[in-house]
Formats: sequence, C-alpha cells, structure tokens
Amino acid sequence: MIQYNKIIFTGPVGAGKTTAITALSDVPPVKTDQLATDMTKSRKASTTVALDYGMMTLPGGDKIHLYGTPGQERFDFMWDILTTGGIGLVLLLDNTRADPFQDLRFFLNKFGGFIETTSLVIGVTQMDLSATPGLSDYHRQLETTGLNPPIFEVDARRRKDVSLLVQALLYSIDPGLEEQ
Repeated sequence: MIQYNKIIFTGPVGAGKTTAITALSDVPPVKTDQLATDMTKSRKASTTVALDYGMMTLPGGDKIHLYGTPGQERFDFMWDILTTGGIGLVLLLDNTRADPFQDLRFFLNKFGGFIETTSLVIGVTQMDLSATPGLSDYHRQLETTGLNPPIFEVDARRRKDVSLLVQALLYSIDPGLEEQ
C-alpha cells in the first residue's frame, strides 16, 4: 500500500527552505514568493509568503510531500496550517545570521508542540561562508532544551545534502527503515 507523508521545512528568512524543496522535489515545486518589501529585502529580493511545496517519491512508490513555511513571523498563521498532518520537521538555520542560536531557540519554541508529537532534524546552511558557530556549538545549545535531534551541515542547493536530512528524519521516526 502506497503511503503519502508530509514533512515540514521551517527556519528563518534566507535559510534555504525554498531552495531545499526545489533541490529535492521530483515535480516542479510550487512557490509563493513575492517581492520583499520590508527588512527582508536586505537579505534577498523575494520571500515566501504562504508556502513552498514539492514532492518526492521513494523507492517502492511511497510519496513524501514537502511543505516549506514562510520564514517571517508575520506569516506564522501558516505554520499551524502547514504542520497539520505532518510527520516531522526539518529546521534549517543560516549560519551567517547575526545570532543563529536565537533563531534555533525561536523556532524550537514556536514549533515545540509539533516537535513533541513528531520528529526533528536540523540542517545548518551557509557554513561555507561562516564556519562558526560549529555543529558542536549547536549540540551544546540543544543540551539545554532536552532535545537531541540529528544536526547536519547542508548546502540547500544539493539534492544529496537535503536528501540526507529527510532520510535522517525518516529514520528517527522509524529506525527499522531499510536503507534505500
């Protein structure tokens, strides 16, 4: 029996959510980018205002629906809508932002209820542009939360990197999964 599962990608503006879904999707992704009109325009020209959507098909036919949230808090009403029915969360963090640990705490807090009932994996982007903080620093930050999700350095443009995040998330949900 073919299953359809839903994974949510979230994180701050510019962390690579749209790029990651585009890299991973087996179908042309749906994007709701609009011209940035606020402080976001200093980081990038457009921003997601509703969602990003893509889909990947696993060997055996199971489908994973990929939903990306807007990164701006003013669109947070979409976060609850998009997480409904989700099986896990991919949190992308941009290592070049002024305080990526503040972003980490913010998104863990905002998605805390969802994380409690599903699974979490964290991808840190832009580490090629800013090597600090390192992954060990993220692990230390997470120790205070009681969470111990898998954390990876990722390039959101690379399908292989994003696929590793999704695989880690799926294995954390069902450790008995066979490696594909």
